[in-house]
Amino acid sequence: MSRNNEEQTSDNPNQVNKLIVQIHKSEKMTTTAKVIQRMLQRRHNGEEDFEIIIPELLLRQQQRTKDIFNIVLGAIASISLIVGGIGIMNIMLASVMERISEIGLRKAIGARKNDIIFQFVAEATIISITGGFIGILLGVILAAIITSTTGILTIVSMLSIIISFGVAATVGIIFGLMPARKAASQDPVTSLRHE
Repeated sequence: MSRNNEEQTSDNPNQVNKLIVQIHKSEKMTTTAKVIQRMLQRRHNGEEDFEIIIPELLLRQQQRTKDIFNIVLGAIASISLIVGGIGIMNIMLASVMERISEIGLRKAIGARKNDIIFQFVAEATIISITGGFIGILLGVILAAIITSTTGILTIVSMLSIIISFGVAATVGIIFGLMPARKAASQDPVTSLRHE
């Protein structure tokens, strides 16, 4: 906690323009600040020509800034996931179109719709998990580089890695479902004739 006196007079060389008070228990910080404020007001004849700065308030403002930053990063990550999901869906749709004959053959020898759906969803999930693994690896490497070059502490937790894998798998399943259903709905006779 610090108190700054804005008005400095040249005729009083003993004037205090800054007072730092250290408190051992942070939960008493606000109460102590109020007591000091009342004491200073009495000493200054009720005139509030000083300012009390509490680090806790600065920390709260900093936390608010971090929260806003996290929301912005979350929005960017969500947009990236959607774009990545659309990319996976396009790759799988192209894969379905290229493998229509294979799909027709599998259905002709007894493969059910669920078998075809499972195959293409599994492929989409493998693609997204591979991308997620590469992203995690790059993230860990970049975090280490940032810590070693700038001195800014970066923390990579096991929970964040598990969540990343989970999100990658979910994106693969969701965006791979539509191409898988399209593959499963192909007519076997028409598919076998496709070149």
